Amino acid sequence: MAVRNNPFKPITRGIPAPLRNKYFLVLVFFSMWMIFFDKHGLYDNWGLSQKVQQMEADRDYYNEKIKAVKEDRKDLQLNIEKYAREHYFMKKDNEDVFIFEIEKE
Repeated sequence: MAVRNNPFKPITRGIPAPLRNKYFLVLVFFSMWMIFFDKHGLYDNWGLSQKVQQMEADRDYYNEKIKAVKEDRKDLQLNIEKYAREHYFMKKDNEDVFIFEIEKE
């Protein structure tokens, strides 16, 4: 049987042993693929998590606005005549409406 001489043997001796292990190389390739090139890679997941945080902040903001509008609506239903007189200058036929605005400091 003939002994084969590998012409790349001197080159491969300079590479550390873990880098010559085929399982290690496959693991490194798979990790790089999943982190950088995959559809659900690290960068994409980071961007999606930022978007989720922004949407949660928007949800909280709009929930607060909804609460404020519901309170205004409740006040409006109780004082609809007062609101119409103050904001739309509505009046009865036999009266005059005077509005005084006071500056708040």
